[in-house]
Amino acid sequence: MRTDKRSAARAKAAKSGLGPLVATGSLILALAAVAIPARAETIFKSHGISTFGDLALPADFPHLPYVNPDAPKGGEISQWSPGSFDSFNPYTIQGNAAALSSIFYESILSGTLDDVSAAYCLLCETIEYPEDRSWVIFNLRKDVTFSDGTPFTAEDVLFSHNLFAEKGIPEYRSVANEKFQSVEVLDPYRIKFTFSPGTPFRDMPAQAGSGPIFSKKHYEDNKLDLEKSSFTPFLGTGAYVLESYKPGQQVIYKRNPDYWGNAHPLNVGQNNFDRIRIEYFGDDNAAMEAFKAGVYTFRNEGDSKRWATGYDFPTIASGDVIKGVFPSGNIAGGQSIIFNLRREQFQDPKVREALGLVFNFEWSNKSLFYGLLARINSIWENSEMAATGVPTPGEIAILQPLVDEGLLPASILTDEAKMGSVSSEDRALDRKNLRAASALLDEAGWTVGDDGLRRKDGKTLRMAMVHSRTDLLPVMNAYVENLRALGVDASFEIIDDPQLQERASPPNFDFDALPTTVVNGGLEPGGVLKQAWASVAKDNSSRNRMGYADPAVDKILELVEAADSREALHTTVKALDRVLRSQWVIVPRYYKRDNWVAYYNMYEHPETLPPYALGELSIWWYNAEKADALKAKGVLK
Repeated sequence: MRTDKRSAARAKAAKSGLGPLVATGSLILALAAVAIPARAETIFKSHGISTFGDLALPADFPHLPYVNPDAPKGGEISQWSPGSFDSFNPYTIQGNAAALSSIFYESILSGTLDDVSAAYCLLCETIEYPEDRSWVIFNLRKDVTFSDGTPFTAEDVLFSHNLFAEKGIPEYRSVANEKFQSVEVLDPYRIKFTFSPGTPFRDMPAQAGSGPIFSKKHYEDNKLDLEKSSFTPFLGTGAYVLESYKPGQQVIYKRNPDYWGNAHPLNVGQNNFDRIRIEYFGDDNAAMEAFKAGVYTFRNEGDSKRWATGYDFPTIASGDVIKGVFPSGNIAGGQSIIFNLRREQFQDPKVREALGLVFNFEWSNKSLFYGLLARINSIWENSEMAATGVPTPGEIAILQPLVDEGLLPASILTDEAKMGSVSSEDRALDRKNLRAASALLDEAGWTVGDDGLRRKDGKTLRMAMVHSRTDLLPVMNAYVENLRALGVDASFEIIDDPQLQERASPPNFDFDALPTTVVNGGLEPGGVLKQAWASVAKDNSSRNRMGYADPAVDKILELVEAADSREALHTTVKALDRVLRSQWVIVPRYYKRDNWVAYYNMYEHPETLPPYALGELSIWWYNAEKADALKAKGVLK
C-alpha cells in the first residue's frame, strides 16, 4: 500500500505521467505520514528503458520505424530445420526442442531490431525505477490475455520468475538467485523487482522484464515441468499458437485471431503471416532439393559453395524464386572451434596456439567458400568492441591492476591483440605455420614418436571433434589432415542432434574440441557473459562448454556489468577480448558479412530493413496475387 501511495503522489507531480517523478515540498510532508523518508528520491516513470541514453521512440509512437504499418495479414511462410525434435520446451537441456518453440511467449518488455539499447513496454503500460536502477516496478496492462483467453496478471509474472529461479537451466538459476533480492506482487497488475545490493544495476530492470511469461494456472493444471521435455507447450500470451505437428518431421504455428496485442504499437506491421511452417530434413542437401521442389518457400543459406554454384535452377532464372543479399549489422557471431579445457592436453596455451596455427582460413575461403567469407579474429568481430593493435590508455587502466596482482602477464600491456593465423591460399597445409606449430609443441613437451604421433608422459595428443552439421565436413576434414601432419591424433565425427546435445552439455562435456558459436553477449554485452566466461559457470553452463575459468577475466566481467556508458562498455570489452585472445582458447573460423536468402516470389518486405535482423517471420508479408500466379504456373501447389 505504501508503494502505491508513493507512486501515485509522484505520478500527480509528473508531466504527462512520464519522465522523472520527484517528491518535493508538501508532497514530502504528505509522504512522511506514511513513514517515507523525507529525502527526495528521483523516480523515473516511462514507457521503457534504455541501457545508455534516452529512448529513441516517444511514448505515443504509432509503430516501429522499420515496419510497413499497412502490411496485409494472411498466407504462409515456410522454412526448414535440420535433424528432428521431440519437445516444445526450449528451456530445458532435456530433449530437442522444435524450431521456434519459444514463439508462444512474450515478456514484459520488448526490444527492437534497430536499437540494441532499448526495451519498451509490451505487457506493461509503464515502468518505474530509481536513478540507480536498484529496483523496478512494472505497471502491467489490464487487456493482456493468454492465448486461451484467460487473464494475465502479476501472479503469472511472479510464478514464471520463481519457476526459472528454481528449475531453469543452471546458468539462469545462478543469476536469478544471486541478483534478485525479492520479487513482490503489489496488486494484480503491479509487480516490483528489487535487486541484490552489490549487483551492477545497469541492465537489471531490462533483465527483469525480459523473461518469458507462462500461465500459472495452465502449468499447474496440466502438471507440466520446466525441466522435462514435453509435446505440450506452456501457455503464453504470444501472437502464435500451435496448429499441428508431426514429431521430427513438421511443425505448424498459426496466428491467433484473438491475439490481445494486434493493435499494440510494437506489433503494428508485424506478425503478418497466418501460418509459419517448419519442415525437418536430415541434412542440408535434402533440404535444398525440397526447396527447389517448393516443399518450403523461404531459405536462409549458410553454405557459400551452394550460394555460389547451387542457385542456377529454372525458377531462379524465371524470377519465380528470388535470390537476395541483405546487409547485416550484427556482430560476427563468434564461429570458432573451442577446446575442452577440462582435458589435460589443452591446458597449456602453447598447445592451443599450435593447434590454431594449422587452421588454414585463406585456403578454405578460396577453395571451399568461393571467397565469400571473412576471417574472425575477435570474439566481438564486426563491432566496435574488437581489440586492435596495442592497448589503448583506457584498456591499460583496466589491465594494469590485474598485472600488478599477478593475474595477467605484463606483456598484455604492450603486445598487439592476437590474430588468427595467416596461411597460404594455394595449398591446404601451410609449411611455415606447420613449422611454427611444431616448435610450440616441442617446447610444451609433446614430442613426435616413431609412428608420427606426439606424446607427453606416455599420453597421445588427441583432438576428437564432433558435430551434427554435414556441411562442416570439407573444412573440418582439411583441418584434421593438417592436425595429423602436426602429429595430433585428430578426428571429426558427425553425430545426430540428440547425441550432440547430450555430449556437449552439462554435466557430460564429452568432447575434445567442438565447432560452435562462442558467446559474446551481442552488441551490448552484460551479465550473460558470466554464464559463458565466469569461473562459477565452469562446469554447469551450456554456454561455457569449454570450461573456461580465470580470476582476471572474472574481475573484468564485473567491470563489463558496471560500465555506465557505451564508451566505457566498449573499452572494457576490448580489454576482455584482448585477454581471451592472448590465451588462445579458441580457433577462430569465419563469418558471413551479409544475409543470403532465397524465397518464392510471393513475399515482400519494407524498403529499408532494420540493421540487426532480417525479420522475415515478423515484418515481411504475403502477397496473395503473386502466390496465386505461382500456383497458376504450377510452381507451387
